[in-house]
Amino acid sequence: MSRVAKNIKEAEFDADLERAIKALKKADKKLAQVMKHVGACTLKPDDIQSPFVALAESIVYQQLSGKAAATIFGRVKSLFDQAGGLSAKAVINTPVELLRGAGCSNAKALALIDLAEKTVSGVVPSLTQMHTMSDDELLERLVTIRGVGKWTVEMLLIFRLGRMDVMPATDYGIRKGFALTYGLPDLPAPKVIIAHSEIWKPYRTLASWYLWRALELPLELW
Repeated sequence: MSRVAKNIKEAEFDADLERAIKALKKADKKLAQVMKHVGACTLKPDDIQSPFVALAESIVYQQLSGKAAATIFGRVKSLFDQAGGLSAKAVINTPVELLRGAGCSNAKALALIDLAEKTVSGVVPSLTQMHTMSDDELLERLVTIRGVGKWTVEMLLIFRLGRMDVMPATDYGIRKGFALTYGLPDLPAPKVIIAHSEIWKPYRTLASWYLWRALELPLELW
């Protein structure tokens, strides 16, 4: 993406963000209180240079702390320094043992190889294609990759592609933030959040971001 195109995209996202904040505050008074306490939204999509690398990183990071995952992903990338960097073509014929030696579990090593195969075969869309596809189209395509589930795709949509209407209702942080916001004694079922989130459309991503941030608020506010 060129610098000009990137600046235009960021400006469009910021304008959507401003509209979303006004709409959510009007639609949901309890969420509006959380928004007030949290303050300004700092959500900024981290632009993708390579869908393959972005998804590979997501696979490596699953069920690991940020520091441990970053170390392992760094080791994985270093395996391909002589091949011009981490790429689908470089990974596709890599022995599982080599990836495991870098710290990947057997399941993650197999998932990375499957991701490489599906990237080379065209199952994984190019970056240009991703920006033209709907959320549902991307979800349907990407969950065919070994080790990539709905949650992983939802995180890609929110934090990499900047989609504004994503509702990751199965996420623990979302469920906990929802329980705090609405005074529930237990974690709500995802279907409860999905039903409530109808009033947040088409800005469920921003509502999700504030539910995550609700967990960081002082206990006395609740």
